[in-house]
Amino acid sequence: MKLNPAHILLVEDNEGDILLTKEAFEESRVQTEISVARNGQEALDFLFKRGAYKEAKKPDLVLLDINIPIFNGHEVLMKIKANEQLKKIPIIMLTTSSNPKDIDTAYINHCNSYVKKPLEMEDFLNAILKIEEFWLQLSTLDN
Repeated sequence: MKLNPAHILLVEDNEGDILLTKEAFEESRVQTEISVARNGQEALDFLFKRGAYKEAKKPDLVLLDINIPIFNGHEVLMKIKANEQLKKIPIIMLTTSSNPKDIDTAYINHCNSYVKKPLEMEDFLNAILKIEEFWLQLSTLDN
């Protein structure tokens, strides 16, 4: 029996981080499908199936940067967690910010995990593989 690939929504505006994240998931043991939103508005349109995203598949996991255009990651997180159909999707804040206020705000608004992006490429790839291992192999996600 072949399982469906895990669907991940990556909300990220940095092209280098998008490529690294996709590369890391290609190395993983779990088959994944990655959709990318490059700003907060695109992420919300994707999740709420608006405009060009009317046929978008609900993600199993969201990797959300804080510092994105239009709506920042905190604003996107609050809108996701306020919605009955979306609030159970695990949201991982994957960001360069180590600001205690950002960390506190993310958890207050019910993010499931806060991961500071490592600066070195190898460390970044390892962090993505650990996210994949925990969230897509060890954890049981809601269908």
